[in-house]
This record gives sequence, C-alpha cells and structure tokens, in this order.
Amino acid sequence: MTERRSPTIRRRRLGAELRRQREAAGITIEAVAEQLECSASKVSRIETGHTTATPRDVRDMLRIYGVVGAESDELVQIAREARQKGWWHPYSTVLVGAYVGLEAAASSIRAYEQQVVPGLLETEEYAGAMIRAARPDFTAEQVDQRVRVRLGRQSLLTQDDPVDLWVVLDEAVLSRPVGGDAVMRGQLKRLVEVAELPNVTVQVLPFEVGAHAGMDGTFTILSFPEPSDPDVVYAENATGGLFLEKSDELQKYSFIFDHIRAAAIRPEESIAHIAKLAEEPLWKWRPRSSPWT
Repeated sequence: MTERRSPTIRRRRLGAELRRQREAAGITIEAVAEQLECSASKVSRIETGHTTATPRDVRDMLRIYGVVGAESDELVQIAREARQKGWWHPYSTVLVGAYVGLEAAASSIRAYEQQVVPGLLETEEYAGAMIRAARPDFTAEQVDQRVRVRLGRQSLLTQDDPVDLWVVLDEAVLSRPVGGDAVMRGQLKRLVEVAELPNVTVQVLPFEVGAHAGMDGTFTILSFPEPSDPDVVYAENATGGLFLEKSDELQKYSFIFDHIRAAAIRPEESIAHIAKLAEEPLWKWRPRSSPWT
C-alpha cells in the first residue's frame, strides 16, 4: 500500500502533539512565547496547525518541555516534512490548498451536495462547464487549471490505498444539465461507472422527501486513519469555505449526514435511477418555453 502523506495533516498532528507536551509539562503558552522570544499567538497557531513550525522551533519548544532523545527527533522530523509542499501547490491561486491537503490524507470522506457533482466524481467536460458558469470572471487558463486539479484529485479513488467516499446528491444535482445535454448525460454515466468501485457509495436524495436535515447547505466530513487526528468538516461557500473542528460541530454534522443518508434512496436504487436519467433526463421533460411563476 502507498501511504497518503499530506503537509496539512502533518502540521495538525505536530501541533496537537506539541500542545499535549506543553500541557503535560504544566507550562502556559505565554511562558513558552517568552522563552522563545516570540508572540503567544505564534505558539497558539503552531499548536492548532495554522502555522508551520520550523524544525528549530520544535526543538526549542521540546527542550522547554523536557522532551529529548528519540521522541524529540521524531517530532523534529515531522516538522521538516510538514514544510514540504503538496502536489497542488502550483495551483494555490485557484484552489484552497488546505482542503486538498486534508482530502489527500483522509481515509474516508462523507459529503452532501445540493447543486453540483463533487469534484472527485466530475468528468472533464462537466468540470469545465461548471467552473465557467460559476466563475465568469475566470480566464480560459484559470478554468483549465482548476479542471486539471480536479482530475488530479480523482486518483484518490483508485490508488493502492483508496479513500472511502460516500456521497449523497440532492436530486437537483441530477436535474440541471450543466454544459448541455451531451455533457450532462456523460456525467450521469460517469456516476454510474464510479459507483461500481468498492470504496465509492452514491445515493440520491429525491425531491419527494421534502424538507430534510441538510437544508442548511453543502458540506463534507473528512476522517483520518490516525485516532489522534480528529475529523474535519468543510462547509463550502462562494468565497472558499469554512473548516469546523470542534467536537460539538463534528457531532452535529455527523448527525445531519446520518439523517440525510437515511432519507435518501438506497445505493443500488440510486444508481439505477441515475442510469435511467442518463437515458431519459429530467430536463427533457420541460420545454424551455414553459412559463414558471
């Protein structure tokens, strides 16, 4: 098996371990900052994984906590690795690198989508059409960059140690012909094909369900193989997205996803429904001239 390695998750793991060592030593953030001659906010951001610690920072912090030998060497090595850039770094202007880093390290992903097919399941044509429509300010080059990144991310589904993906799609996702009839039919067929992978589950949440637990919006829950790495929720919006990591937030979104999953059509029936829509799409049922009031 190939191990998924991510600078983002290594920063989180390193920060959590440094916090644990500091608390075990009974030392405050302010005391650490004073000895390192830096701000308390820097120490705090290192512990939360929002700032990359240099190997020297880590060595000095561990010396303050009385941690030496092999344990210190291992954490310093993690600090070195955490400074490496992920494969997505050249595209940092068109993608939230933090999310891709977490996605690359995740062992399982649970997602609810209201409007579009998730990036891990998109065809090249669908991705291009969706990005052009959603970001009319983008140049052709910027669109192409985003498409390449999305297609690159999809290797997570088929690599030696693939991520487990469970997606619930609102029926609206299947009803809107992004890119036109041919592109959307191709996308629906792609959903059917990828759902055959043993690590991928796709469900459809039908209109007939009415109001449901996911009405507040799209979200993704990422889980990691190490017990010391807590889940992360990514709630997407027009300006990028919001990461949620508090235990009560994680419990809330896990609860919501379980309810959405229970309300959705079973996986086998969902795939049969999507396959049927690829042949008899919903958008064909409504003439463009139909008045909607």
